[in-house]
Amino acid sequence: MTESSADALLKALQGAIEVSGETVNVVNEQALRGEAVDRLVWNAVFGDGVVRDVARWILWEAGQALGICPSSIHDLYMARGAGQVRPTFTVPAINVRGMAYTTGRAIFRAARRLNVSALLLEIARSEIGYTGQRPAEYVAVMLGAAIKEGFRGPLFIQGDHFQISARGYKSDPEKEIGAVKDLMKEAIEAGFYNLDIDTSTLVDLDHPTLDEQQRTNYELCARLTAYVRELEPEGINVSLGGEIGEVGGKNSTVEELHAFMQGYNRTLTGIYPGLPGISKISVQTGTSHGGVVLPDGTLAQVKVDFDALARLSRVAREKYHLGGAVQHGASTLPESAFGKFPECETVEIHLATGFQNTLFELCPEELRQEAFEYCNTHLSNERKTGQTDEQFFYSTRKKTLGPMKARWWNLPAEVENEIGRALEQRFAFLFEQLRVNNTRDLVARTVTPFRLHRPRPQAAVEHAGLEIAHDLSD
Repeated sequence: MTESSADALLKALQGAIEVSGETVNVVNEQALRGEAVDRLVWNAVFGDGVVRDVARWILWEAGQALGICPSSIHDLYMARGAGQVRPTFTVPAINVRGMAYTTGRAIFRAARRLNVSALLLEIARSEIGYTGQRPAEYVAVMLGAAIKEGFRGPLFIQGDHFQISARGYKSDPEKEIGAVKDLMKEAIEAGFYNLDIDTSTLVDLDHPTLDEQQRTNYELCARLTAYVRELEPEGINVSLGGEIGEVGGKNSTVEELHAFMQGYNRTLTGIYPGLPGISKISVQTGTSHGGVVLPDGTLAQVKVDFDALARLSRVAREKYHLGGAVQHGASTLPESAFGKFPECETVEIHLATGFQNTLFELCPEELRQEAFEYCNTHLSNERKTGQTDEQFFYSTRKKTLGPMKARWWNLPAEVENEIGRALEQRFAFLFEQLRVNNTRDLVARTVTPFRLHRPRPQAAVEHAGLEIAHDLSD
């Protein structure tokens, strides 16, 4: 399915897509949703430079034509903080790590069936690295999945944990800040209009006062807020989140929330007056990313402090007019826990590892063994003293998703379909538990889809043959 040239790709799309100069027209949506979009997505991921860029451009423009537009959830959250939207639901933020097209399709099938629009698709700074999914690729695949399943409306794509490394910051602060700024720029240009600024790694609990503990966190968060406001396209407020407690660390308190928000607001208005700030705040209430793995490979039960989460979310909304508090590291919680998040008015919940677990549970044993051998060969230095094989593999197998991406995308159809069905069932369960079913009208009332036309990739003209240049420009 990988095309040898942009010309060959365009010919393969005849009857579904028509390219005329800077314009992409969807001439037959049903044909596009068939093999054509599969071909586009594959080439957007595995094509060479020019073919890849043309495929990504067509997916973006086709999405715009069909009303599937990467957008910001900022206005929905601010309406919630202003009391205009009742805090009765929790927005799921789904990290798509592996089998991105299959996973995305399962998300959109469940969303369409349950009338879900309050939904975030995200990838973290660390995940971008080990899954081999740069922002432009991620956006293209999510657009393709939405087109394939007939989804409509704003598409909320988020950069999760755009995090300052404490080690990198200690070694060279400006270099580490620069790396996060570069990623923010890349992400916004790709269509990420929702970003989580994570400077919570710089909270220093050794200081005697809460303000001193949070100072580097809130000052740098304000600085990065201003940077994003310089980058965002005209007509859009990128939804931004801050974070007061590192996930897996000490549980957050209301007093810490006050210290951060007062310092953040003071810094933002004092140095960057008039800029919109964050619309949500991430807190720590007892979870950890990926869960805690026992020696036999099973997960330990985690106790979330829902009372603290409710207090934090309420203060964030009522005192600071944010959407509320955000819960990370929740996908491996017991099923009975998810319905409690809307009850305590959590604005957003981040879900990742549980879906990855489904991939490894249902993939062929041969692929699972290949991944295990990769971990043993390439990641043995990450094995902690006393870890069992099960613990080691569980903690490192996510890092095989990038190097083995093509293997995951080429599974037998029956296996891919089984995984897709299992994921769809899980997403549907979570959507209903988090009460985001039937949120399409609410999102339509509060969020204006962001429409942005993109010119055809210049590389298609500069580095392609005359035939391709002619096909793309005339």
